[in-house]
Amino acid sequence: MPDAHPLRLVIFDCDGVLIDSEPVVNELVAAELTRLGWPTTADECYQRFLGLNLDDMVPLIEAGLRRPLPPNWPETMAARIVARLQRDVPMVAGAREALAAVTALGLPWRVASNSSHPEMAAKFGCNGLLPLVTGRLHSFTDVPRGKPAPDLFLAAAAAERVPPAACLVIEDSVPGVRGAIAAGMRCLGYAPHGDGAALAAAGAVPFHSLSALPEILRSLTAVRS
Repeated sequence: MPDAHPLRLVIFDCDGVLIDSEPVVNELVAAELTRLGWPTTADECYQRFLGLNLDDMVPLIEAGLRRPLPPNWPETMAARIVARLQRDVPMVAGAREALAAVTALGLPWRVASNSSHPEMAAKFGCNGLLPLVTGRLHSFTDVPRGKPAPDLFLAAAAAERVPPAACLVIEDSVPGVRGAIAAGMRCLGYAPHGDGAALAAAGAVPFHSLSALPEILRSLTAVRS
């Protein structure tokens, strides 16, 4: 991974990197699309919508339904997702340790997500991490464009007054990787199931376990001659 600048900020994606919310959300969306007349499975939702926010999903869903969605569908669906996530959603294995490793290295970190602030509050709140992440969260609702645009990542970097070239993004979706690369940032593609080809093609360096992060981060904090 090219690193002309030593690492000064780590930006985590939320869903699929820190919080294992994607199975829950995909199940809810699949049930909703099936109810609306487009029979869909949770796995199909994962393949079609990974990394997209609810607003960006609307034209894809309307194309599948061949008719418009009900008014305010993203807001209604978001409220249902928040209600479900408030009850229980696990963290990704190794996520707590990864955050601790970043902190131990003296690196600031932030979270940039295509989720809304209420969704992230529910996800982190049910895991007891809301006090830790408060003030570090960036939602697609804060910027003109969500991922795959670079806006979220640039906002996170600006909040820490760190240049993009000194940032490292950790993503698990192609839209997220594209946004990081467009922002001029290095990107690790988290591929826990071993298939990181799509992430690599988008510009990320794949890795397969969050336990590998500390060593990667240590190498990137060193000044290269």
